[in-house]
Amino acid sequence: MYTKLWLINKKTLFDTKMASTHSGNITYREIQKAWNRIHPHIHQTPLIRSAWLSDVCRGNVYLKLENEQYTGSFKARGSIARLMQLIKMHSSPFAVTASSGNHGLGFARALKLLNIQGKIFLPENATSTKVDGIQAFDVPIEFHGKDPFSTEQYARKVAEQQRWHYVSPYNDPVVIAGQGTIAKEIIESIPQPDNLLATVGGGGLISGLAAYFSHYSPKSRIIGCQPANSPEMSVTVRTGHYQTMPSKPTLSDGSAGGFEADSITYGLCKKWVSRFILVSEEQIKEAILQMIAHHSKLIEGAAGVAVASLLKHPTLFKDQATVIVICGGNISLKKLRQIINE
Repeated sequence: MYTKLWLINKKTLFDTKMASTHSGNITYREIQKAWNRIHPHIHQTPLIRSAWLSDVCRGNVYLKLENEQYTGSFKARGSIARLMQLIKMHSSPFAVTASSGNHGLGFARALKLLNIQGKIFLPENATSTKVDGIQAFDVPIEFHGKDPFSTEQYARKVAEQQRWHYVSPYNDPVVIAGQGTIAKEIIESIPQPDNLLATVGGGGLISGLAAYFSHYSPKSRIIGCQPANSPEMSVTVRTGHYQTMPSKPTLSDGSAGGFEADSITYGLCKKWVSRFILVSEEQIKEAILQMIAHHSKLIEGAAGVAVASLLKHPTLFKDQATVIVICGGNISLKKLRQIINE
């Protein structure tokens, strides 16, 4: 029932409790400040035209390759932005976070670069490739829970008990501003694209992108992409009420699971995301394979969601300039073999 493309009614009412807790004010100025801090520590990733996807939709489609970012994901941006800010506020912080993997990778790298002590909480079923990458930074890890959201809840509770500094993967304005630096790089090459597609989990990536676009390219459509097996943000925005969903398996482990009820990303998604597109597991799988076939690019399931969203509705993008954020490339060899052999 959630597999249809739908347009958000901007006049949809939502309950006053949620309205009062989703007042995040992320602007292009905060994103510019984040860029000034982090740009020596991140890779300005390529933005390429996809002849294949352009032909599919009879438009011009560009791929922002965050799968080629340090640690293989856009999460390297928000993590270091937040930890650099934390150092300014506290001389020797002990920082912790929870992650399905990519945020943990970025966080682990930032801890080492900035010489900060910390710890990362992961779900018990975290992708082996991401776990191995985190362990390579020699950062303490603790496993808890079967999905990223339960891991987040546990990590925040432990951090409060121990008086550690907890860094949310998405419910943090500085983290969101760090992710928004991707939009700065996009607009420097393509000033006013018609569409911007990004995969949504907790909403930190698309919130940062939309905040920057709202100033420099306000006519661009911001399109959120989610797996049908984990549509929490799209359902919450559509209904105007915080929603939790039964956990279902998805190739998009990087966007799977719920988000915190008071997350500022809800309000930002409600304000700026004009459409959500939900895709099936088969469509995600096909997008991963087609990216290998046409671009020789290895992408993870979360990135496949955004590509699959355009493939599902190509006529929406006809005669337009569209940018797809390829959010990460951390897919395990085991999972890739399964996709190829099925």
